[in-house]
Amino acid sequence: MWSRTIDVVFPRRCAGCGDGAWPFCSGCLRELVVLEPPWCVRCGRPSALPVPMCRDCPPAPVTSARAPFLYRGPAKRAIHRLKFSGWRDVAAALADAMVVALGTAPADVITWVPLSRRRRAERGYDQARALAVAVGHRTGLPVVRLLRRSVSTRPQATRSAFERRAAMRGAFVATGPAPARVLLVDDVLTTGATAAGCAQALAEGGAREVHVATAARALSGGGLPLRAPRADVYARVGSRPGLWLPGDPPR
Repeated sequence: MWSRTIDVVFPRRCAGCGDGAWPFCSGCLRELVVLEPPWCVRCGRPSALPVPMCRDCPPAPVTSARAPFLYRGPAKRAIHRLKFSGWRDVAAALADAMVVALGTAPADVITWVPLSRRRRAERGYDQARALAVAVGHRTGLPVVRLLRRSVSTRPQATRSAFERRAAMRGAFVATGPAPARVLLVDDVLTTGATAAGCAQALAEGGAREVHVATAARALSGGGLPLRAPRADVYARVGSRPGLWLPGDPPR
């Protein structure tokens, strides 16, 4: 009730542009690039035909990966608002899309890619944990801290894929025994080096499968199949107005 009252008095704004209707205004909805089949069965990268694996699959021991959006335009701006501007509510909007992209959650428990203490102190909270908690609310899966950073790494954006993998090797350790199937949540999947570092730590803790869910996927170098943008490839998620995803007829 308190949350609804706050929404009336201080209505939330579009996560993509910061101005229109929550969670994404009509203009930002048109710009969202949804990642949908046909795709790589393992990592969800769109392709002309379904394939079991692709060149952009995250390294082992990641079992699978899914993200609802391409990391550009409104999706990228929304994640930046979550990470750098303190818009914690963005986690709820993105989690709706992540759950649809996942389908049936292939896990027993949810955990997240942890920030270093210094970076968490700078931001005031951990955005990956915020996403994990929101996904947990929607799936009913327990959210448990299973990882900690043993090494504080510098930002990965300027590093090559090889450098990222080297930097992430041994950067995470399990906080205790891990269940057999874990859903690992983060904000963006790029090369998969961070996810693989976490998956390795979870595997050493006992996990047999580590499935990755992120809010967006960064893909470089082109190669995406050409698909005409269509308004009818979006469908509402639950009862949240404004957020559309693949699968159902338009409103």
